[in-house]
Amino acid sequence: MKSPLSKIVLATLLLAAGAAQAQDKTLRLLTWGGYAPKDVIEQFTKETGFKVEVTTSNNEEMISKLRATAGAGFDLAQPSQDRIAGPQTEFKIYKPLDLSKIKADLFIPSMLDATKKNTTVSGKVYGLPHIWGTDGLVVNTKTSKATDYADLCAAENAGKVSMRLKRPTLIAMAFASGKDPFALYGDAKAYSALMDDMGKKLTECKKNVKFYWDGKDQLLAGIRSGELTTAMMWDTGGWELNKANADVKFVAPKSGALGWVDTFAIPAKGRNDAAAYAWINFNMRPEIAAKVASSAGNFTASQGADQMMDPVLKKQFADSFPEAALKNIKWYPAVPAGIEDIEGRVLDRVKAAQ
Repeated sequence: MKSPLSKIVLATLLLAAGAAQAQDKTLRLLTWGGYAPKDVIEQFTKETGFKVEVTTSNNEEMISKLRATAGAGFDLAQPSQDRIAGPQTEFKIYKPLDLSKIKADLFIPSMLDATKKNTTVSGKVYGLPHIWGTDGLVVNTKTSKATDYADLCAAENAGKVSMRLKRPTLIAMAFASGKDPFALYGDAKAYSALMDDMGKKLTECKKNVKFYWDGKDQLLAGIRSGELTTAMMWDTGGWELNKANADVKFVAPKSGALGWVDTFAIPAKGRNDAAAYAWINFNMRPEIAAKVASSAGNFTASQGADQMMDPVLKKQFADSFPEAALKNIKWYPAVPAGIEDIEGRVLDRVKAAQ
């Protein structure tokens, strides 16, 4: 006969085993809004048996969450490709990818190679490409003639523009000033001086800003209402607005749209690598990738998915990006350690300035 203590121990062990089994059947996904649509999750669960718990986030929050837990709490994350090497070098929040578990033929080869290169730390790959897009200008062409980021600060747009107080705005202003900020990533002193100059430009530009945006709803409403004539924002937001108002267009700036790639990366203390790899390979199947891209409103690194994309979106892309503009996209390289601290100090000064 078992003693009361042994029964308690046995019950505890059974509960623990049950909890572990439940975890093995759950993918804890840290991702962006729109990247895990309900129908895709349901199909994945039906095919694989893995349930999906979705937490939506952004680059800064992803790094913060994973840094706070030393890479625990999630099985798969989706940071942008330029935000992996630096945080991994500093905080060790990801684990190397086992490329033998990836169906490489599902990816556009050039994007796969570039992302692997940009997310390699000490000879190991930490990221794979998923969704990509650009930041540029959304312009009401009836009320604004903006063609580059500097036009956000033009007198004719006073009080009628919006932008984010985030690093892309500093970088955009640098390119519009004829500088190449990415070329200075390896020189902290020179980069700091450049960012200081861009901070002064943004401070002078504050009189033009109706509001600094964080969430998309306020931004889209401002353009729809005519409150804003020009905004620095992402391409799909502009294309969404264009569907309702043909005068509103996404414009690739003369100095180059800023190109980003959101990735798949596995946190250092993720508990369910099997589910993570299954989700990656499932998502890169062209028919699934087209669904996700449609939900996100962007394009995908899946080979062949473009043939299944919304024809309206394909036309809008072609209109915004003639060949010269496409070649002029400034793709974000990996962010070295310390760069964001420099930018953060500059942005704090801009925010505090009267």
